[in-house]
Amino acid sequence: MLDGILLGLGAAFSFQNLLMVVMGCLLGTFIGMLPGLGPMSIIAIMIPVAIKIGDPSAALILLAGVYYGAIFGGSTSSILINAPGVAGTVATSFDGYPMARQGKAGKALTIAAIASFSGGTVGAILLMGFAPMLSSVALLFHSAEYFALMVVGLSAIAAFAGSGMVLKALMMTVLGLILATVGESALFNAPRFTMGIMDLQSGLGFITLAMALFALPEAIFLVLDPSRGASKQGGEIKDLRITREEAKAIAPVIGRQSLQGFLIGVMPGAGATIASFLGYAVERNIAKGAEQDQFGKGSIKGLAAPESANNAACTGSFVPLLTLGIPGSGTTAILLGALIALNVQPGPRLMIDNPEIFWAVIISMYVGNVVLLILNLPLIPYIAKLLTVPRNYLIPFILFFTMIGAYIGQNNATELLILAGLGVFATILRIAGYPLAPLLIGFILGAMLENNFARAMNLADGASFIVERPMTLGLLVIGAAMIVLPAYRRWRAGKPV
Repeated sequence: MLDGILLGLGAAFSFQNLLMVVMGCLLGTFIGMLPGLGPMSIIAIMIPVAIKIGDPSAALILLAGVYYGAIFGGSTSSILINAPGVAGTVATSFDGYPMARQGKAGKALTIAAIASFSGGTVGAILLMGFAPMLSSVALLFHSAEYFALMVVGLSAIAAFAGSGMVLKALMMTVLGLILATVGESALFNAPRFTMGIMDLQSGLGFITLAMALFALPEAIFLVLDPSRGASKQGGEIKDLRITREEAKAIAPVIGRQSLQGFLIGVMPGAGATIASFLGYAVERNIAKGAEQDQFGKGSIKGLAAPESANNAACTGSFVPLLTLGIPGSGTTAILLGALIALNVQPGPRLMIDNPEIFWAVIISMYVGNVVLLILNLPLIPYIAKLLTVPRNYLIPFILFFTMIGAYIGQNNATELLILAGLGVFATILRIAGYPLAPLLIGFILGAMLENNFARAMNLADGASFIVERPMTLGLLVIGAAMIVLPAYRRWRAGKPV
């Protein structure tokens, strides 16, 4: 392995590959800040550029830099204007945006940058040391296990429900699952719940729903409540540094979620979105007393958890891609296509036949995280100045990126009508006190839950797979515990469930 690391260091620190890292990180960070232009879109567009480069190592380093740069940069719009740039940063907005409204935008961006860097670094180290071993673990997961993993993800509703709101959160989760069934299923070639509208046959777009649930209601609330747009930030951006006490508080969170996020990323099909939601859920559920009540109101732990988890998961998703030739997420599926177009066959023999590619990509991931930190930390005071923009200009700015993001997501004007309708509906739900995060979780995990359950049922000829597969049963027990134990703890403490 030492020979491979030295080979990777030599390749990663060549002038061409260093340039690819910097270009990829810059482009990815910028793309991540813009709602609607996720890493999948830009990587698909850049495949011809990668093929033109010719060198597989340089091409994959560039595309990988765009990937984790977009996840790194996606936290910015989540924190500042409550408009998640990519799916993996939705959970970041739950505490990042409240911190920004409390006048702590600079601190929130600093914590996000440090947590992202730490998660990506831990992921790169684990990838370097355990990739071959973890590839065999990934092979243990089949449709039944993925169904159970989706159930664990849905059990995160307990983390997004405030005091006495578990029933409301459950209702929102079911609504999200219902919305996920709109359009054609991956298993059945028949449109469902489309009401005869052709544009709905492909289902509702994630970006449209995310913008409708978070960004559009925020713009409406800015109109309804003028004082809401008044930032406590003032003209000068202050409070960029985190204190020693805050560093001690988030350090164990970053450590736990970097490890958990990486392991989730290793599982093909899981990805950064599930890792960020589960990371947030776990940290809220293990928090005690007043700390738990701070989640959703500007908790630094609630911000550090998803940022660590999603970046570690991005790195972890390269384990099945490089060692098995199986994409670990939608984005790495596009990367797989780019590798094949470059005449490189990822799989068990990649480390033997093309060690320079394998190790150069891994080493460049660590270099990329350093580059991202160097690029982003000095820019935080200037990025945070977005909150000093007067409300009259901020509202059109949010509406513009909301509509552009929804339109680009599906490339049809019907999305704008759906955005408006869902946005008004989401605003009513927020006024009524319903949590919207569970709805988005149900929507994201709904299709994967349905498809994996159907496949598992077909393979086992019934639901017997639940008791016949120990790992499936174990994951389902964990999911049930994530809902029951927090509710029981609050009941024992005499608090409303």
